[in-house]
Amino acid sequence: MGMWKVIYFDGWDGLGASAVLRSVAAVLPSRRTTPELCFDKIFFIDCSRWKNRRGVQRAIAEELQLDSSVMAILDEQDEHDDFLGHDESTRHEIDVVSQVIDRALRDIKFMLIFLNGDDDEVDVGLMGIPRLVRYGNNVMIWTFSRSCITMRHDRSGVKNKLRYTLLFIHCFMDKLSSSQFLGLLHEEAATIVARNPCMLDIDQTVVADCCLYELFLHCNFHTFTKFDWVSHSSKYWICDAIIQSDRAWDISKAWHLEINWSCDASLLDHVLKMFMEHSESPFLVIEDDDVYEEGPYRWISVVSRDAEVHGMKTIPAAASSFFLAFEISNHPPALPDGFFDHCSKLGVLILYCCAFSFASPSFMKCHGLRFLGLDRCTDDQTIQGEHNIEWLCLYGLCVLDLRYTYWNEILSQEKLDLMTNIRELNIEGAMGSQYIAHLQRRLPNLQRLRIIKSTCQWEISDDADHYFIDKKSMEILDLSGNRHMKILPPSLSKANSLRLLVLDGCDELESVGGLPPSLESLSFNGYGPASQWTQTVGLPPKQFRQSSTTDNKDVRISKISLAGCTQLENLFLCWLPNLVELDLSGTAIKILDFKTVVVKVPRLKRLFLIGCMHLRAVNFMYELPYTPSSLELLCVDTRAGIVCSRPAIGKRESFGFQMHAVFTDARFARSLIDLFHFAGPSMYAIEFSIHLTSSPACDGVVQFEATSMDKAGPSDQGTLQLIPAGPYSEVLGTAGAAPMQAFPRPPTTKFHQHVEIAEGSFHMEMELEKGKGLGDLIAKHAKSMHVHDVSVNFILPEHSWQGLRWFCVERCPKLDTSIFRDSYNFPQLEPELSDLLMSGKILSTNILYKQANVKSFQNLEHLQLGFCPRLQCILPVWFSSFSSLETLHIIYCDELSHVFVLDKNYPEEIVTLGLIFPKLTTIHLHDLPKLQNICKVKMVAPALESVKIRGCWNLRRLPSVGARGPGVKKPTIEIEKDVWDALEWDVDHCPEHFEAPIHSRYYKKKLPRVSVLRYVIYIYMRNAKSIFVIVQPLLLFACFHLPSYFSISHVA
Repeated sequence: MGMWKVIYFDGWDGLGASAVLRSVAAVLPSRRTTPELCFDKIFFIDCSRWKNRRGVQRAIAEELQLDSSVMAILDEQDEHDDFLGHDESTRHEIDVVSQVIDRALRDIKFMLIFLNGDDDEVDVGLMGIPRLVRYGNNVMIWTFSRSCITMRHDRSGVKNKLRYTLLFIHCFMDKLSSSQFLGLLHEEAATIVARNPCMLDIDQTVVADCCLYELFLHCNFHTFTKFDWVSHSSKYWICDAIIQSDRAWDISKAWHLEINWSCDASLLDHVLKMFMEHSESPFLVIEDDDVYEEGPYRWISVVSRDAEVHGMKTIPAAASSFFLAFEISNHPPALPDGFFDHCSKLGVLILYCCAFSFASPSFMKCHGLRFLGLDRCTDDQTIQGEHNIEWLCLYGLCVLDLRYTYWNEILSQEKLDLMTNIRELNIEGAMGSQYIAHLQRRLPNLQRLRIIKSTCQWEISDDADHYFIDKKSMEILDLSGNRHMKILPPSLSKANSLRLLVLDGCDELESVGGLPPSLESLSFNGYGPASQWTQTVGLPPKQFRQSSTTDNKDVRISKISLAGCTQLENLFLCWLPNLVELDLSGTAIKILDFKTVVVKVPRLKRLFLIGCMHLRAVNFMYELPYTPSSLELLCVDTRAGIVCSRPAIGKRESFGFQMHAVFTDARFARSLIDLFHFAGPSMYAIEFSIHLTSSPACDGVVQFEATSMDKAGPSDQGTLQLIPAGPYSEVLGTAGAAPMQAFPRPPTTKFHQHVEIAEGSFHMEMELEKGKGLGDLIAKHAKSMHVHDVSVNFILPEHSWQGLRWFCVERCPKLDTSIFRDSYNFPQLEPELSDLLMSGKILSTNILYKQANVKSFQNLEHLQLGFCPRLQCILPVWFSSFSSLETLHIIYCDELSHVFVLDKNYPEEIVTLGLIFPKLTTIHLHDLPKLQNICKVKMVAPALESVKIRGCWNLRRLPSVGARGPGVKKPTIEIEKDVWDALEWDVDHCPEHFEAPIHSRYYKKKLPRVSVLRYVIYIYMRNAKSIFVIVQPLLLFACFHLPSYFSISHVA
């Protein structure tokens, strides 16, 4: 191959290129005797069904059989991009995977054969393929291979796209004979079969005939009629008996995505002429001044300006498909007498602008008819047809397509009873609701129903509740263009197989709801119906959608509820200016994008996404005027199997937007942070309650009344049961510990900007980092935060926490040195903690960043921690005052030695003046055996009112409150006597500044005579609560089933 290492093959004017390259990949490995064609590795990459560049890289990795860990990297990045809301088409290659591919190919000689389904040349070097240089041994041959069969004269468009290709090879179609053309078509058919492994048993000749039939349709009269009859090709293949199989309909659906021709008109004419000169041509196309000549044609298309039909007196007996269009629209001519007398094989009949007797059509005896399409046909009442003749053409009919043909007779109840095999019924430009009423208890095999652009007033009868109750097989319902339809038939909820609903252009429709769970796709385009129907259960293609309107029509729809449509993945809503509420609860929506999925809904106020377990991202659009700037309520819940009642909508004047969200993956917070960016200066008018958990028990999502008023204070000082009561509660009490129920309850009232993180949440630590969605959301917007039952090493990243007012942490066993992401250099810590810092578990901190955020935690009012056995300190101090802190409540943190420790760059005045807490009123500390001081330096709390301390045996100093004047109440204190006696005092800080201490009545209470096993329970409770949770059931079982052979009387 000389110096040409990157070769593009264009086939014969675009035809046959992918088939030839597939053959090369199959044959080349056996040519081992030719040195230039000997390669260590030949791999064939077919990306005709294009997704993105990452898809190419994935295909290369699969072909090279790379380790499963490489595929896991691709999967993880795809999932990550889902949470970022990235469209699939924008996803590029991954460098780490490229490096693995490069290592696998670097030292071998290879040939890459590549079918590129994109519109641009792909730089495979970015995928990891070693650079293909002129002096190297590696070769790549490739071609553009989209999901269509291409024929084009102009090659300049392709050449202009080539940036890395060194050699362009092409051939000319006009050099091919008809037999050679058919040979290429068979090779294209082999390629299509190869891409569908489940159909390898299908004869390639059948596929080639399907390709040729669609080419015949492109030569047909659809360009004259302005209707896309080509889109029906997959049904013609069956109705024409090309595909004969028990799986015929499934096969035709699959091939419909593969067999699509893209042809230049000049080449189409050349192919048509080539076949017309061939004596065994399977099709005949007559138009303009052509003269009909008899022949064994299977597929015939005729365009005529007069009733003579180019001299054709009757349809040939061999014909299986017949298309006839008259160019006379004012007075359509009648069909010749006896025109259908000999067409016993006719399976497909399409008539345009024809006149015949509706009471006795001339084709009524065509018993083999499977597809009947009538466009703008009229009733010729002058024709005296045969009466009392059985309509044999209806018995085997599979598809009936009526467009602007007002033939009530064929849609009468009597005739519909004959159509037991009908699978598809299309009615355009005629009556609508009247026909739907006739379908009740008829057409049992109906799968696709289109009643569009009706010209009459849409009326729903009293029997509407039963319209679709028996339509167990209906998959597609298209009601687009019915501008006068005000409500959907209620019985639609009974259509349990419905997968696609199209409501484009239904201007008078006021609400949508009550749809079946089977629904997969919904389209509602206020601009109007698509220019072409969708032949699959997918949404109408983008290129066929209307994107503007010339009239000032009012699209009335105000509420759409798709709640419970568990299969719904595809949605398109556009130009619905009066839409106020959208409920997608329980759907399978993955990415809700207000740029591409829900477009131009400027008055949307309420959005519900409850129970959307597949939801990864919500992309809000910022550009006015179509941004949903009026959004008032957002409810999101991504937990699996959650069915919540919708919240009461309580509008508060101080909040313009309310958001309640529960999700399991922290990456979803990136979608929510966009709302704050969108709100701009009014972001503080957002009320939100955000929960990260997979637990089904979550109390803040659907109850708006549960949030507090903006000013939160301590709750009633009742009792708090720190360990839930249960069957073992009496056993826990016998260990001699103080009853924990008697310890005061901390403030539990939440603020209007609240975040809760609980068990079952994922990717927490990654998303808490600075610059990520969750970390930014908490740091910049949260006023209260509750973290419990999670295994994380830190909670707070480096941020300016100016807004946080209530902070509670409970049962987080992995919290180690501090709650911060980057633990700090603490020069005055005890030796054992210093050793821990030196071991590498602590990262250095950004000094300049902390100095710039001296106001951090200045709004913090309540700080609560509990059941964090490894936590050694809580907050480093790089500022001089906690100016708003009112409550400090800490329980069961066995390793906690200090609550507040000094950062390396603390303000110098702290040493002399102390750390000031001007509003601190309440301190509750329980079971902190290693706590030495609340603060490493002097702690000044002039407003302190209440101190309750239990189980803090190493505590040596209380906050300094100062002497109070006459009549001013001193702080009350409850504390064990031994701890009180061991406290350290000085001149400005003495016991007389407090009320007389109250010593606990449970102080050093002796244990009763109990078994060794019960003593073990006590030890676990005091020193390893996280382990106790695991072994509790086993220990309690032993307590009740083993005798107490041993006893103790006191715990030292």
